[in-house]
Amino acid sequence: MAVWIQAQQLQGDALHQMQSLYGQHFPIEVRHYLSQWLESQLWDAIDLENPQEEFKAKRLLDSLILELQNKAEHQVGEDGFLLKIKLGHYANQLKSTYDRCPLELVRCIKHILYTEQRLIREATNSSSPVGGMMDSMSQKYQQINQAFEELRLLTQDTENDLRKLQHNQEYFIIQYQESLRIQAQLTSLATLPPADRQLREPALLSKRATVEAWLTREANTLQKYRLDLAEKHQKTLQLLRKQQTVILDDELIQWKRRQQLAGNGGPPEGGLDILQSWCEKLAETIWQNRQQIRRAEHLRQQLPIPGPIEELLNELNSTITDIISALVTSTFIIEKQPPQVLKTQTKFAATVRLLVGGKLNVHMNPPQVKATIISEQQAKALLKNENTRNESSGEILNNNCVMEYHQTTGTLSAHFRNMSLKRIKRSDRRGAESVTEEKFTILFESQFSVGSNELVFQVKTLSLPVVVIVHGSQDNNATATVLWDNAFAEAGRVPFLVPDKVLWPQLCEAINMKYKAEVQSNRGLSEENLVFLAQKAFSSTSNNPDDYRSMTMTWSQFNRVSIMQLLEKIVSVTFSFNEWISVLPHSIKHFNHILAILGFVNKQQAQDMLMSKPNGTFLLRFSDSEIGGITIAWVAENPNKAGERMVWNLMPYTTKDFSIRSLADRISDLNHLLFLYPDRAKDEVFSKYYTPPLSKAVDGYVKPQIKQVVVVSVLCGRSDPVLDGDGDFDLDDTMDVARHVEELLRRPVESQWGGQQS
Repeated sequence: MAVWIQAQQLQGDALHQMQSLYGQHFPIEVRHYLSQWLESQLWDAIDLENPQEEFKAKRLLDSLILELQNKAEHQVGEDGFLLKIKLGHYANQLKSTYDRCPLELVRCIKHILYTEQRLIREATNSSSPVGGMMDSMSQKYQQINQAFEELRLLTQDTENDLRKLQHNQEYFIIQYQESLRIQAQLTSLATLPPADRQLREPALLSKRATVEAWLTREANTLQKYRLDLAEKHQKTLQLLRKQQTVILDDELIQWKRRQQLAGNGGPPEGGLDILQSWCEKLAETIWQNRQQIRRAEHLRQQLPIPGPIEELLNELNSTITDIISALVTSTFIIEKQPPQVLKTQTKFAATVRLLVGGKLNVHMNPPQVKATIISEQQAKALLKNENTRNESSGEILNNNCVMEYHQTTGTLSAHFRNMSLKRIKRSDRRGAESVTEEKFTILFESQFSVGSNELVFQVKTLSLPVVVIVHGSQDNNATATVLWDNAFAEAGRVPFLVPDKVLWPQLCEAINMKYKAEVQSNRGLSEENLVFLAQKAFSSTSNNPDDYRSMTMTWSQFNRVSIMQLLEKIVSVTFSFNEWISVLPHSIKHFNHILAILGFVNKQQAQDMLMSKPNGTFLLRFSDSEIGGITIAWVAENPNKAGERMVWNLMPYTTKDFSIRSLADRISDLNHLLFLYPDRAKDEVFSKYYTPPLSKAVDGYVKPQIKQVVVVSVLCGRSDPVLDGDGDFDLDDTMDVARHVEELLRRPVESQWGGQQS
């Protein structure tokens, strides 16, 4: 179903959020009348950070305007006349807005489509088994919105009280000036004759007494107004702090945790739009109250009245400054993390964002952000506010970037596009710790002011842990360090402490998350698969899952012993299986059914499964002996014993083998493979992925082709080097012949045959 059709069925807060996406920058009518066209364009194919993509964006803008004009021209009737005028106006408006910045149009539409899809997905999930969780989330969002409404009313109330206080104080000052004038008149009576003085003095004294009595009463009233206003501000600031705690310490921390798990293959952390809108509401409310407190302080200075108000206002001002400081520093975040396995001399990117930058007008004087790589110890010292003397643990090229404001989305961010780690300075390692266990982090820092330089902020944020490597051979162990850290890090930890051991089910959850991401499927490892891994990890033969639930796996075992090999198998075999994924003609779910059941089986299990099937039935499984290897097992007659059948196993394929000849073509080459387990004809599954037959000869030359064969003597039981000691075919020997032929075919003709010419 089209996204727009589903978007129109949203209700409540989701519908309100969807409607708020549109405005003068992109009218909702354009979305409605061009819904099919908008959803069919390849918006994601345009890299918004690459200025060279502007040509593509301009072409899309021109196409959009043309579509609008065509839609307008085809409107008929009375209603059509008005719509024709409106659509024509929108076409001109969009051209005027985006003609000089077409990439901003692409950014805007991508933002709209992504948000609509997210809202639809969340609404759909509310009717699924996770509906309870979604209802709970909706209730939480409702509570946050209700708190904002209460804050709005409180702020409006204190604003009204402040105006009333100001009005009363101004009238008080007028009356105070009147009392001074009366006093001046009384003083001037001394120069008059006694008779005149006695005549005028009583009236002036009476008037002075009346004014002074009123001033005394009014001074007490003003003092009470000031104290009442201060108490109301205290209540507002308490609620503000509570609301800010919910948003920053709960919602934002949860987003960061999702971002960390996404590094392990977890679901995307989601957009920041809702969080930014909340943070902006906080910033707006905080700033309004701060201005009110400053105005109250100005009124106090204008008319000092003895009492506790001075101390109260100082306390309020200090509190509101702390609140806004916490908001600004906490909302300086890393939207796109740098790669957690970072190779020296390799380009990488990252994006930092200030969620309240637009609301506080920080973009009016765009700040610069600097990136520095620091060690784990330096990160600890930084969080303790210890003086690190601007030390770094390496040199990053292109590590300065100015924050840019995107008006259509209201975001203030800095995009580091071409950073490169030139060198790294390692610390003294502890014990047997290897370089792939040493953690660094990228420190992003900036400085800017808000409110006409009223407040100056120095903001810093740390990336997720980074492991620095210098060679690709270190990648697997570095990935293991990152996976363990991402999976088991706790919120608010000291950088970058993680538990030394975890329960097996916890590790299974992390492995399963990584696995689903690698095979790009929502269907993970089955319980049988996890038992298979546990058997390998703990050198056990038990098939009972309960036997492993209380077992623990240490970091040392995970990184250096068998479980790391198993993880390597899951990760690296996936690349071998990319082709396997593609050869299956049905959905990824159907593929995952085959992969999950048949991938993680040992040789004995494969034999038991195949012996009940017809001859020629085969399956593919992960190799027990070759990390990242795939082996084929099939059932056939035993050539040495009539009437008896047996299971044959080819030596494992590796990615190197697939670079020579594809998996589908290898299966096609082996004529004794007939049915993919359990009962699918192999051509039905793989034929569409076979390499097409060779073309006809060109200029008298025929292109050679390499094919896989299994030597017939093996099937007949005679001794042959392709059969290993366990009765498996050794493809290293058979494929050596193919590789040798391939090398010969690549040599120049003169070097091959020149010595034999007469």
